[in-house]
Amino acid sequence: MTPSLGGIHHITAIASDPQRNLDFYTGFLGLRLVKKTVNFDDPGTYHFYFGGYDGRPGTILTFFPWPGARRGRQGAGQVTAVAFAVPPGSLRAWELRIAAERLLTDIVVERFGEKVLRMYDPDGMPVELIETPAAPVGSLGLFHCPTLATTDPEATARFLTETLGFRQVAKNGKRLRFGVGEGGIGATIDLCADACTNAGLGGAGTVHHIAWRTPDDQNQREWRDKLASSGHGVTDILDRQYFHSIYFREPGGILFEIATEPPGFTLDEPLESLGTALKLPPWLEPERAKIEAALPAVESVVAKL
Repeated sequence: MTPSLGGIHHITAIASDPQRNLDFYTGFLGLRLVKKTVNFDDPGTYHFYFGGYDGRPGTILTFFPWPGARRGRQGAGQVTAVAFAVPPGSLRAWELRIAAERLLTDIVVERFGEKVLRMYDPDGMPVELIETPAAPVGSLGLFHCPTLATTDPEATARFLTETLGFRQVAKNGKRLRFGVGEGGIGATIDLCADACTNAGLGGAGTVHHIAWRTPDDQNQREWRDKLASSGHGVTDILDRQYFHSIYFREPGGILFEIATEPPGFTLDEPLESLGTALKLPPWLEPERAKIEAALPAVESVVAKL
């Protein structure tokens, strides 16, 4: 029996300037700052969690904003584009808003019968908006088909289907679409079928890892046992306060995570005030004064939608 995997839990990327990152993802895209905390492995920097209002898995885009971080490069071994679902007919309004802000963008293309608009965040990370009838009305919510590029697409495809339980649901030229669980929004990804000649270079504007969601700790333990027994290097289970995590690399080099859905972001603050205060895990609370003194000041912004 394959343990349960329900789709994307979150995607984590790297940014440079924290305030500029906040301004774009909350002020321009209209995501909610669900959690303001620090990188537990490097508490001298923020860890921002953006997402839908309720912060449910499948909507969460997180950033490590390191001031002065060098610009990275999209390539093999990375998620090379983050994508959100938007309702049909909404891309024209987004084009006008992007033009008004003088942001870099690509022309609208069609992919699997859906219109796609690609823009670039302040650090150069591709962010795609994909029109689909299943998209929620209003501000951005669920992920829809982020793009993965690997050094060995065939091996990655086998790993997705034979180990993680994905299934191929469509093919469009050199792009393969895979779904997991019930599929659909929040549970589909696109894989470039051609091996990338250029390896990705980590840095500002690149994705650090993509996380898949599993319903509970028992399923996660089963995933860890399955991966370890099949010869894949996998970390111990780590406490990320709002979920528990294991990390491993798929055969094409992308860093994957499997994260539990509970306990969730209301663990340490109520739904209505998510993201309004700097939250620290219990083991870092004794260092709060030192941590706060080292972090740059940032101000929350209101969406311009």
